[in-house]
Amino acid sequence: MTETANARKIAFATFVRRALAEARATRAWSGTEVARRTGVSRQTINRWVRGDWASDPAAERVASFCEGLGLDPAAAFAALGWDRKTSPRDAPTPPPMDPDVEALLRRLVDPEVSDAEKFHIRETIRYLAYRPTLPTNVRKRGDAAG
Repeated sequence: MTETANARKIAFATFVRRALAEARATRAWSGTEVARRTGVSRQTINRWVRGDWASDPAAERVASFCEGLGLDPAAAFAALGWDRKTSPRDAPTPPPMDPDVEALLRRLVDPEVSDAEKFHIRETIRYLAYRPTLPTNVRKRGDAAG
């Protein structure tokens, strides 16, 4: 293994360890809960922590891990030595933001809002973002004709 590849593994393993430590300390999440919330298996996360991987992790998995923990994937990409920058003209135009989501984002950055309230907002958003969805063909009781 080259020195550069080893340094990248160490940098990424350090990033993952810190992310896990923060999730445990601030949210009391177990390894199983981190895996559930991020969509990345415990086995994969453990390999990342040990630097035990032959080829680079999939960018989608790294992004999913970061987003599940509320982290910017750019930090993980930087630890891996990846250049994931795009020019402004290459970046897609984001869709318009829902006014309710904008209001929540404003509250999250408002210094007058307590940390406890911000924690509650984030946990509610995470719950909604990662809860299982029902198939579209499932109807509520009483919706059936008859």
